[in-house]
Amino acid sequence: MISIVTFKWTPPNGYRSTYGPETVNTLRRMVARHYPDPHRFLCCTDDGTGIDAGVEIVPIWSDLAELPHPHSEKHPSCYRRLKAFAPEMREVFGKRFVSIDLDCVIVSDLRPLWNRSEDFVIWGGTTQPVTSYNGSMLLMTAGARAKVWKDFNPRFSPVLAKKAGFYGSDQAWIRYCLGGDEARWTTADGVYSYRSHIAPSPACGRMPADARIVFFNGKRDPWSPEIKGYDWVQEHYR
Repeated sequence: MISIVTFKWTPPNGYRSTYGPETVNTLRRMVARHYPDPHRFLCCTDDGTGIDAGVEIVPIWSDLAELPHPHSEKHPSCYRRLKAFAPEMREVFGKRFVSIDLDCVIVSDLRPLWNRSEDFVIWGGTTQPVTSYNGSMLLMTAGARAKVWKDFNPRFSPVLAKKAGFYGSDQAWIRYCLGGDEARWTTADGVYSYRSHIAPSPACGRMPADARIVFFNGKRDPWSPEIKGYDWVQEHYR
């Protein structure tokens, strides 16, 4: 049985997005509609208030919680998610798991994405072609890329990834540590970025016909006033 893992922690004051319990509950419902195979749904969080009973709450760890984004303290820092690569997380997440961000809209069958055989798959093909990986979604056999956690040094690793030209916090280190040849989901698999693929198109806001999931990596969220009015968001983000 696969585990679906998401993260919700209290953001720093002034952060651009607010992730309430309904964002977790909505993601769980979307997953249930579009991934009919047996699965667990887990949320790693520092506040489980208001989260549905069908969600397994995992108290989130404090490891790397205070480590800032290497490019700007105003940007989100997700280094604490790197612990998902630790072999011991198999005891928490199970043998096989998907890590997925809350700010997405699932619109179609996820089985072609999540029922793959590789021991590691990560989303790619967004706005940082050099970085090439985006941490919004990854699929992993627990412990398969343990060096991402074991080799991380909070003093030196962010600097190394930044000097190599990779953007982001956890995703930059993943790219630096693993190289650029890992299996990836792209638009060819129906995985889209609203910011990179939908907003810039002539049909701004129109969902691609082959989409399976749309991520809102950036300043817009599915619940943003200018986004939630789209027909496809109203239909699927519930």
